[in-house]
Amino acid sequence: MSKLAVLILAAGNSSRMGVSKQLLKWKYTNLLQHTINTVNEVNSENIVVLGANYSKIRSQIEDKNTHILCNKNWQKGLGSTISFGINYINNSLPHIDNVLIMLADQPLINADFLNQMIETQKLYQNKIICTLYQNEKLGVPAIFNNSFFEELLQLNNDMGAKNILQKYSDRILSVDGENLISDIDTIEDYEILYREHH
Repeated sequence: MSKLAVLILAAGNSSRMGVSKQLLKWKYTNLLQHTINTVNEVNSENIVVLGANYSKIRSQIEDKNTHILCNKNWQKGLGSTISFGINYINNSLPHIDNVLIMLADQPLINADFLNQMIETQKLYQNKIICTLYQNEKLGVPAIFNNSFFEELLQLNNDMGAKNILQKYSDRILSVDGENLISDIDTIEDYEILYREHH
């Protein structure tokens, strides 16, 4: 049976926010812990990659079922953080066959949606399973099997895995997450979303 790891990308410094986005209040905790809690409902092997403000954030999250890592090259962007997480999986968790990559600032993503993605991937193991956003965009959460790990390891810029998604567009299956994706790029974005869901 294939083994899945969830890789939560939380290394950025939230420059447009002026505060650590990961620690903004959500439900009974913060955005990052909320994401970890959601992931713990669906999987038992989970990884969080921190970077900026590592000590402050690390002290405010629980690590049950979770490997907490620090990418010291977080300034290089999302691609660097993905590569760092995949390298850890290759070296420390060699039994892992698939990785579900997600962000810490998509609090509407729930366990039902992640389970839908995981079940889809089980049926189509050679496909990349992506989230369908508004305007036909594709993005994370996304599941890659280990045949893509080598290319994920090469990422080193702020584009994330977009180039890989474009290259393998014929191998993508999407799960509609249009109503669950909200950009939290500014304090105003966060405050609007918080009011709508609390």
